[in-house]
Amino acid sequence: MKPNDLLTIGEVAGRTGLSVSAIRFYEDKGLVEPIRTSGNQRRFLRSDIRRLSFILIAQQLGLPLAEIEEQLKKLPHGRTPNAGDWRRISASIRGELDRRIAELERTRDRLDGCIGCGCLSLKKCALYNPDDRLAAEGPGPRQVLR
Repeated sequence: MKPNDLLTIGEVAGRTGLSVSAIRFYEDKGLVEPIRTSGNQRRFLRSDIRRLSFILIAQQLGLPLAEIEEQLKKLPHGRTPNAGDWRRISASIRGELDRRIAELERTRDRLDGCIGCGCLSLKKCALYNPDDRLAAEGPGPRQVLR
């Protein structure tokens, strides 16, 4: 490994758009593991840019940090992840994303009808909840969470 292969935390922040404190937070969580110089300065591999970018994307998709951590464990250390590495991660989160998309579509499709009818009462609603039957299924917005 050549010295030019390593980046300072400021360079990584500039490349990813993350703040230095956010990068330190992800380091504290073990999501990236910088190398320490003899002067105890952090140096990051170029592949850490991709790891941090994945964290940003995964958070935008709504994945919890614990799930992101599990996915990052599947990536190789010390080398840039290749297309196959990313394909495996993509395949493993695809089902969760499809579930979330379906939930959002159900919410979108039912939101106007539920709020738009004007009754604003799940106990009286003859359209979506006659005789308050949804109460037996538990708390929360049952029509959307199914």
